[in-house]
Amino acid sequence: MSIRWRNAMERALYGPDGFFVSGAGPAHHFRTSVHASPAFAAALSRLLAQVDAALDHPPVLDVVDVGAGRGELLVALLRAVEAPLADRVRPTAVELAPRPGHLPDRISWVHEIPDRITGLLIATEWLDNVPLDVAVHTDNGWHYLLVDATTGQETVGAPITPADSDWLTTWWPADAGGRAEIGRGRDEAWADAVGHVDRGLALAVDYGHLRDGRPQGGSLTGYRNGRQVPPVPDGSCDVTAHVAMDSVASAGERVARCAYSLVPQREALRALGADGGRPPLSLAGRDPAGYVRALAAASAVGELTDPVGLGGHWWLRQPVGVAPGSLVAR
Repeated sequence: MSIRWRNAMERALYGPDGFFVSGAGPAHHFRTSVHASPAFAAALSRLLAQVDAALDHPPVLDVVDVGAGRGELLVALLRAVEAPLADRVRPTAVELAPRPGHLPDRISWVHEIPDRITGLLIATEWLDNVPLDVAVHTDNGWHYLLVDATTGQETVGAPITPADSDWLTTWWPADAGGRAEIGRGRDEAWADAVGHVDRGLALAVDYGHLRDGRPQGGSLTGYRNGRQVPPVPDGSCDVTAHVAMDSVASAGERVARCAYSLVPQREALRALGADGGRPPLSLAGRDPAGYVRALAAASAVGELTDPVGLGGHWWLRQPVGVAPGSLVAR
């Protein structure tokens, strides 16, 4: 039976046997910034210190990871955060999968975003897996695309709703092709996440695009075992599409009532001290082993800042209840 893409993605990714709920976890299938280098967590630890200072060092500082995978980011971040700040950090993983057995006891594991967050909410490569509808333009206007969850074969369905039509009119220009990915559900998911933050910063890190550069024909695809595959929504692979970052940012801004910052990952990481520069050759003469270590670290950071790879991620920083200037990476 063919159903709308949004429903198919929901079932394939988050159903009882879904890709993100069962099995070894996403790290087994694709590489994220968290897995590429400890420099990513180190940069986030410096951002967390900025959040802490902007909040005037509260007795408890929340760090909430939405779409936490198997907890890799929080584990790495706890290693990177230095005392005395580390003693005040309260880490929480938000994930539908069962709690991994190896996870440190101090990391809470929940299925829904907690309320009254004071600190940092992080969503790395979460929004690209929030299910969305796909539409195709016909002689009779925009219609939903239906997909067979077993074969991945698509057929044209009913006309899109007025709400989705309004979203396309605002955010998806007509010259982006006859196929569109409707990001309204992602806007709502991000606005909801931001709404759980009382004071602090909501940070989304993801592959994405802006209105003037929407992908021709869309970006829906699949990943399995480190390889790109057709996006068949049968639960055996990740099904993902890039994020309309400007639309998401606008939705979050309406909730936070505060200006946001949207920059490529390579700029955000460099501003936080991860520049990927080669160590000086003089170091090789006086400390060969140290030079090799520094060169390896620079190579790992280079992967994080490569504009055609992970460096092409967008960083959306959405302050809530604090002055935006206090949270600008510098």
